[in-house]
Amino acid sequence: MVSPDEIARQMNGVLTEPAKGRSEAFLPSPVIQNHAAFLAWLPDGSLGCAWFGGTLEGKSDISIYASRLCPDQGRWLPPSRITDDPARSEQNPVLWSDGGSLTLFHTSQISGNQEGSEVKARSLSIAGEAVVAGASRTLPLAPGTFVRAPAVRRGDGALLLPLFHCKAEEGTKWNGSHDTAALAISDDDGKNWRIVDVPESLGCVHMTIVPLDGDRMVAFFRRRQADFVYRTLSEDGGESWSVPEATDVPNNNSSISAIRLRDGRIALVCNPISAASSGDRRLSLYDELGEENDRADSNGGIEPVWGVPRAPLTLCFSSDEGVIFPQRRFVEGGTGTCLSNNSIDGRNKELSYPMLLEDEDGSLHIAFTFHRRAIKYIRLTSEWLTDQ
Repeated sequence: MVSPDEIARQMNGVLTEPAKGRSEAFLPSPVIQNHAAFLAWLPDGSLGCAWFGGTLEGKSDISIYASRLCPDQGRWLPPSRITDDPARSEQNPVLWSDGGSLTLFHTSQISGNQEGSEVKARSLSIAGEAVVAGASRTLPLAPGTFVRAPAVRRGDGALLLPLFHCKAEEGTKWNGSHDTAALAISDDDGKNWRIVDVPESLGCVHMTIVPLDGDRMVAFFRRRQADFVYRTLSEDGGESWSVPEATDVPNNNSSISAIRLRDGRIALVCNPISAASSGDRRLSLYDELGEENDRADSNGGIEPVWGVPRAPLTLCFSSDEGVIFPQRRFVEGGTGTCLSNNSIDGRNKELSYPMLLEDEDGSLHIAFTFHRRAIKYIRLTSEWLTDQ
């Protein structure tokens, strides 16, 4: 198995082609831990990737970084650090490119206390090879709000930002047992927001919206219960949603990404494994921080499952708006072991938190966490997809 040092030696951003129709690279980064990649097309035509990095998720040295892949350049550019709060862990970047402007949304919390998270926003600009951040502002959203999935521009101009609420009973610490899904809607380009809750969504997080036709939208969820990817439908542009129901794709309580392809199908990239198929468990997401916390875990709600392996990385395709995903394509394999978040000792083998985009020529772009040490990027041509 590849070691953290071997991964580090490959983190130069240079694209290679290990197989016909497949090119890949490890993004450059100055830090030991890199996680939660987000891909977006930027105003200058380059492909942007943002992620969070530092020593360990939840530590105050965790910041957001960004790099770009310019057309025909053959390498990802040196990364820029685009957040700078020395007291908070800054996580889960979301890039929003719209009408020539570029905005970063991200979470900000103290230690592992997700119930106190704030959502921040910054304008971004490009200066030479660097990505430059403007001043930070806090969105007027309830404490404990988290983001992860792309924003969506509705036909009437409203901006839709998927959320999940990290909740804990008073006097207890967050453990994922009370998380629910919601959508923030802004009719004035982010100045003000109103919240639409997804009904009966306990345990559903990382809401990922896929616009269909007209006002119809479908959305998919990661599940704290580590059972299946769940699905919900809106017929009114996100103003209301159906009760989430399970798809046929297993989920391991790890992130997913879904898009609608040019041919009308929905593509979902994830780790199709569940708690039912693995006995691996860990206490919590932040059980390695080593910080004193005398609060008990929150009671009630659902029992979150942590530690299910985060591999293989698989593309799943649906022709019925995401009810079932009968076509599946293997992308990357490994043990997926994630009983530790440590990026130094080599115990972590996860292939997780993928982000998916489609190019004009039908190629798919994927960025994901590789062993918590690096962000790996893969481009798959339409020929590669057809040949599998």
